[in-house]
Amino acid sequence: MSLSIRNQIPGTVTSVTTGEVMATVRTRLDGGQHITAAITLEAVKELGIAEGSTVRAMVKSTEVSLATGPVAGLSIRNQIAGTVTDIATGGAMATIKISIDGGELTAAITKDAVSDLDLTAGTPVVALIKSTEVSLATV
Repeated sequence: MSLSIRNQIPGTVTSVTTGEVMATVRTRLDGGQHITAAITLEAVKELGIAEGSTVRAMVKSTEVSLATGPVAGLSIRNQIAGTVTDIATGGAMATIKISIDGGELTAAITKDAVSDLDLTAGTPVVALIKSTEVSLATV
């Protein structure tokens, strides 16, 4: 199946914490970093997600925010360090490609944010992704 979601990063589930309706699934990405997804308990059961499951963490590029360093005092669970490799700007928006250990992320942010953060190829960044914006697919 092909998807329009640009960010599809392979990994292995390290823990599943269940609640009455939702679950948090922590996944070790192939590059060693971790990502947490908040998905429905129904999805966990239907996909057979358990510790040791091989999955793809998927995130739309519009759901990836960027910071120039780690951010403290923030509810966003996922902070993935990387380096800007490419920037494509349009009239209002920009697409930023980020090299992370074991893969690549794409962020769609405003052109003004690129300027305000002084982003160029080689700039170290931290991708910020809410756990509720991470989807999982079994492999």
